[in-house]
Amino acid sequence: MKLRQATKSDLPTILEIHNDAVKTLAAIWTDALETLEDRQKWFDNRLADGFPIIVAEDDNGELLGYGSYGPFREKSGYGKTIEHSVYVTPQSRGKGAGSVLLEKLIELAKQDGHHVLIGAIDSENKGSISLHARYGFKVTGELPQVGFKFGRWLDLTLMTLILNNDPAPDAYVHD
Repeated sequence: MKLRQATKSDLPTILEIHNDAVKTLAAIWTDALETLEDRQKWFDNRLADGFPIIVAEDDNGELLGYGSYGPFREKSGYGKTIEHSVYVTPQSRGKGAGSVLLEKLIELAKQDGHHVLIGAIDSENKGSISLHARYGFKVTGELPQVGFKFGRWLDLTLMTLILNNDPAPDAYVHD
């Protein structure tokens, strides 16, 4: 399995993986399928903001999945915290692509100087929760019935990984 930075030529497959997750999983809390234009905008914004988009591919160059991270919340006090996403093709689930992508995102987040990496996971997705726990993520919150999809309420599990022991940034002094 090979990891690399995603390119625009990967977008049709990334779109296919994303839309399959929208249709079949409670991982993306929307019923709205995206267009190639939507994914292009997402891709451009992530790169413009300095965030990675990585893909895993097999020995034949077939995409197995993708991962990325971006801001957790927009206020400046969250500037050292990021939230990640990892999605793999249906046939790749449970075969290691998600693990490899998550491990690389953790490495990149550390290199980029982020302090905390957050996974926001559908609470019924025990596989993803276990995967995150194997990489040191801790369950730090359970939000009951904050989402809905497939005609049912969904609970959200927040898992966090502290990436470094950096001291807190200096306080901002208002004039």
